Amino acid sequence: MRDDGTLDDQYGLGGSADRSDDTQSTVQPTSPAEPATPRPSLRTRLGGLANPFAARPGRTRLAVATGAVCCLGLLGFSQVGLGALGSGPSPAPAPAAELAERAALDAASRGLARPSTAPATPSATPSATPSATKQAKPKPKAKPRPKRIVPVAGLDQAQMDNAKAIVHAGREMGVPRRGLVIAVATAMQESNLYNYASGVLPESQSYPHQAIGWDHDSVGLFQQRPSSGWGTVGDLMDPEFATKAFLSALQEIPGWQDLPLTVAAQAVQVSAFPDAYAQHEWRASQVVAAVLA
Repeated sequence: MRDDGTLDDQYGLGGSADRSDDTQSTVQPTSPAEPATPRPSLRTRLGGLANPFAARPGRTRLAVATGAVCCLGLLGFSQVGLGALGSGPSPAPAPAAELAERAALDAASRGLARPSTAPATPSATPSATPSATKQAKPKPKAKPRPKRIVPVAGLDQAQMDNAKAIVHAGREMGVPRRGLVIAVATAMQESNLYNYASGVLPESQSYPHQAIGWDHDSVGLFQQRPSSGWGTVGDLMDPEFATKAFLSALQEIPGWQDLPLTVAAQAVQVSAFPDAYAQHEWRASQVVAAVLA
């Protein structure tokens, strides 16, 4: 309250100028070079509260600074947007197939760079055996074993085997049965159906043989002589060659099939005992029949 009885307007815009709170502060400045800043009066402070929109130096500066920052941000954003718009359309994303291919290449390169040293684990499913995958080859057919003919007519197995060789050689030549009987009967008389070597020809003993004779240089089943031109020692020691040599000479005799056995055989052999061949005819017929059966 003032002296005139009126109350002071504490929230008014105006006020008495002679109030004690309007006087300047008596605080001395900290530095003699700087003048003391007057302390704002209570009215000034109260006036600011009463009028919040009144201009204040600090607020003005803060507002100006905030506006400048906002303007700069908008300007930068606009420049970035314009730059993005002016640079043309953005590149299209890579197709999925290309991305997968790149990923596979990267994985392969990493695998080559660091090969795994871990042992391979066996597959869970059993693999097919080689015998199942490969087609079974047909087994080669076994060669037929030569038929063993039981000896007949009082012959042993060696004699029977030689008789069989004579019959087979004659069949290869196409000689009829009569010629086969003559050939077997002649061999029975000459060598008793054994393949003879000669004691006179030591060379003959180097070939398979079953006996050794001393009748000059006569060798083989038919006792043919190499010196007479029948063949070499090695040839005549072969039952097949010796048989074909005899039958070839027999076929050169005119009408040999109608001749008696002893005459036909003697015509080929020219033996010192021409009648000796006839005694073997019946046995020779049995042997030929057994071989051809």
